[in-house]
Amino acid sequence: MERWIKNLKTATPQEGFELAIKLAQKGIEYTQPSESIRKKLRPKYSRDADSLIAASQVIAIHYQTVAAANNYWGMNTRINSK
Repeated sequence: MERWIKNLKTATPQEGFELAIKLAQKGIEYTQPSESIRKKLRPKYSRDADSLIAASQVIAIHYQTVAAANNYWGMNTRINSK
């Protein structure tokens, strides 16, 4: 397996969201390693509302993890310093 995650640190929340999407995509690649099968299945799930909602939920969970790893990009410090 390719080692592509060095850490979960990102400079901004936007970069964190993009990392969450990549984590979700990589999870699919690990679960179904055949690119041809993934391409064959995509037209069906890309039009299914439940599948799209499930994909969004996976991304949201990954984003929570990335945000926590980044101390919510310093928001706790700003809130506590007021």
